Amino acid sequence: MALHTIMDRLPAIKRVLQDIVQEHNGDRSVEARRLLAQIDLQFIVCLVTLHKVFGEATFLSDMLQSSSLDLSKAVDLVEALVQTLNDYRDESFFDDLWNEVSQFNGDCNKNSFRTTLFYPVLDHMLNELNRRFSSKNCDIMNGIQTLNPTSDVFLKGKSLFPVARMYESNIEDLGHELHQFRRILERKIQSGMQRPSSVVELALFIEPYKEVFFELFKLCKIAVSIPVSTASCEQSFSALKLVKTYLRSTMSDDRLSNLGVLMASVWSLYHKGLIGGVLQKVLPSPQRNSRALSG
Repeated sequence: MALHTIMDRLPAIKRVLQDIVQEHNGDRSVEARRLLAQIDLQFIVCLVTLHKVFGEATFLSDMLQSSSLDLSKAVDLVEALVQTLNDYRDESFFDDLWNEVSQFNGDCNKNSFRTTLFYPVLDHMLNELNRRFSSKNCDIMNGIQTLNPTSDVFLKGKSLFPVARMYESNIEDLGHELHQFRRILERKIQSGMQRPSSVVELALFIEPYKEVFFELFKLCKIAVSIPVSTASCEQSFSALKLVKTYLRSTMSDDRLSNLGVLMASVWSLYHKGLIGGVLQKVLPSPQRNSRALSG
């Protein structure tokens, strides 16, 4: 989002900085001149390249941070992103990207741009994707999704057996457990029990039968503990930075904790569109909301 905004408004940003330089207003003009000097050819090349590459990775990033993460679909997105980045190495795509760079700076050296920045960025992202989402890790992700009651592959042995082998489970016993557990689960649902809606609820349901479904219960505990996302923690620290400023450094811990929770909750609801209409009438932006909550 930030790269997209800068791309769209770069000419206006440069004009504003040039106007500030012409004001000859001491430190303000010096700072504007310094920023203008930073918007050189290298900056433009990096901006255009990263805008294109990170734009393709946005969908995968959003899914991996989603509270309703579907790991099997995330694996599909990883494979699609890898294929897209490999296609970017095609000469025709590079020509289109280089033309976009030339619009901002006509003195760009095409060969230098390609060899010193474009291909290294692509190679680095591909290496990181292959390292983080290796075949082994993707098997684990697909196996965990098999234990999600809302998944299309719920309790399918074909997807679960690879991750079971990694954790040295008895595949033959696991196959028998899956067969018997499906019958028990369907019988309970038919008798009026609410169907489990998450891996945690499935593990709680299996726990009374853990001696019987030993292998399945072990895999459920692994599935509950592995896919931990840090997105919520990062949002909390972002809220904390806005709430506790240098001017509010003496705020008590209880007040700081309560305001941080409120701030993170409001941001979450705002970005989900649940309170957009009401919030715009009272507080036009999350930034104003941060000042109101922390005041």
